[in-house]
Amino acid sequence: MAEKKVSILTAFKTIIWPRRNLVFIGLLLIVISKAASFVAPLSLKYLMDDVIAKKNIDMLKVLVAAVILAITVQAITSFLLTKILSVQAQFLISELRAQVQKKVLSLPIRFFDNAKSGALVSRIMSDVEGVRNLIGTGLVQLVGGTITAIVSLILLLNISWSMTLFTLAPLAIFALIALKAFKIIRPIFRNRGKINAEVTGRLTETLGGIRVIKGFNAEKQEHKVFEKGVDQLFQNVKKSLTATAFMTSSSTFLLGIATTGIMGIGGYKIMIDEISIGEFLSFTFLLGLMVAPIIQMSNIGSQLTEALAGLDRTEELMNMQEESNAEQRYLQLDKITGNIVFNNISFAYEEDKEVLHNINFKAKSGEVIALVGSSGSGKSTIAGLAASFLNPTSGTILVDDQDLAHINLNTYRAHLGVVLQDDFLFEGTIRENILFPRPNASEEELAKAVKSAYVDEFTDRFDEGLNTLIGERGIKLSGGQRQRIAIARAVLANPRVLILDEATSNLDTESEALIQKSLAQLTLGRTTFVIAHRLSTIRKADQILVIENGKIAEQGTHDELISKEGRYYNLFTYQARI
Repeated sequence: MAEKKVSILTAFKTIIWPRRNLVFIGLLLIVISKAASFVAPLSLKYLMDDVIAKKNIDMLKVLVAAVILAITVQAITSFLLTKILSVQAQFLISELRAQVQKKVLSLPIRFFDNAKSGALVSRIMSDVEGVRNLIGTGLVQLVGGTITAIVSLILLLNISWSMTLFTLAPLAIFALIALKAFKIIRPIFRNRGKINAEVTGRLTETLGGIRVIKGFNAEKQEHKVFEKGVDQLFQNVKKSLTATAFMTSSSTFLLGIATTGIMGIGGYKIMIDEISIGEFLSFTFLLGLMVAPIIQMSNIGSQLTEALAGLDRTEELMNMQEESNAEQRYLQLDKITGNIVFNNISFAYEEDKEVLHNINFKAKSGEVIALVGSSGSGKSTIAGLAASFLNPTSGTILVDDQDLAHINLNTYRAHLGVVLQDDFLFEGTIRENILFPRPNASEEELAKAVKSAYVDEFTDRFDEGLNTLIGERGIKLSGGQRQRIAIARAVLANPRVLILDEATSNLDTESEALIQKSLAQLTLGRTTFVIAHRLSTIRKADQILVIENGKIAEQGTHDELISKEGRYYNLFTYQARI
């Protein structure tokens, strides 16, 4: 499928037109600035032909004053342009970054499973940078340069149409070269964004996994991977620089020919008295005014091409289907009881590769549903479906007799709590991490959550207590300590539906005993899905589902399944021997 490209027209409608007042002010300022720039070259004619030739002191004073005024106007308008448009461009960048980040957060979990976090960071932070050239001085300079070139052309034709036509030939050749070059450059800039995202993504992973890298003495290996990525980036930049350099050198060569030709033609016309020396000097300066924007346009054109390439990639993200479709998910839940039913649920991560087949069970409000089975059997997928992280390929999940596919995700997840096997903690303090689901919770509620998860058992030994900084991903804490903070966070959230994925897997025997008491309190009155490898922790579950090859192999209470002497019995007795 061909990649959709953002056109100048689209960019104009979505970015420039909503800020038309500021852009029009910018255009007005640049018109004033460019008009002032004509004062000096036009005054040369009068300086040579009327002032110097006739020794007119009074007219000299007027000319000098006019040029000084014109320079002052140019300086003031230049400052205001930067002040108004450049600042607005930076504001737009921050606004777009916020929009893209909001969009990324609204995408389904499956999107993140296939994307590097570092690459996404690059797309959010870097891809929108180029818009400063659309709303900033870049586009305005392009328009202003065009106006200058047109006015200069009219004035040049007025002085000598033959000399002017001579200069237009190399300029026309340069324009064709520039158009061809921009077609080549845009895909290069687009690929640069992708390469940059990949390199940034890998670097983020490298820094995050530094202990694994050092543990396996793999620094050289990682350096080679990064070096390869950096080289790809260099090769891409080299291509764009080559194309840009070709444009610049072409302009230098062609304009040099035009200038040389003008010297010869102009000199001849002065000798035969067809034009005056003043007119020739004015022509030369006006030619510079016409040519300068054309050369500048090659640079501005590259900037605009880079901006549009970045917007191409941003547009890709912004057009992705959000997780919560307002038209499809129209049911609002103020409160839920917690009755959850799986009706003939099948699920596939990839087409024609089902990992769940016709799953059927009912979880009544307040029940604990344990999911057991070998690794890769589908336990986490069932939990992911119950948490609404995944959508079934076929079948329906009912929450209080309402189809989960039609329930607004925000209103459902307001009643959801999750404790994962490798739960994520944010850099900051223990207090901030526990308060994450409810930042405005009272100190009393916080203290209750801390106590029920036995977090105080270790924070009391810290000088800073709950205000202890834990480092990135809680690196300064043990696995058991991190897990207890995660459980305290879930306690504070006070959910109606709870997902526990190996919640005691990182705990030593003593900590596990403490947490089991805490979990017993946490699961009271809540519909709970527990994924467990340690079968001793789920003996009191209301239902145990034994999952094998994406199907429910056995279903019942601990005692019922032991009496059947089937798969669960074998797993349980094997663990008991260990």
